[in-house]
Amino acid sequence: MVKFLLFCILFVLCWPLALAALVLYPIVWLLLLPFRLVGIAVGGALELVAAIITLPVRVIRAI
Repeated sequence: MVKFLLFCILFVLCWPLALAALVLYPIVWLLLLPFRLVGIAVGGALELVAAIITLPVRVIRAI
């Protein structure tokens, strides 16, 4: 809702910029999508490494 209100204010103040933002937003989102996927993959890999490192401690605590 806040984004929509900001867009409406931008549309009233400078409609060409608002229309450019409306057209360019999906393109920028598509360009940044691979970086998000890489971030998810790296985060998962780091969590896996952390789980492997802390596994012996968790096994000893369970005993």
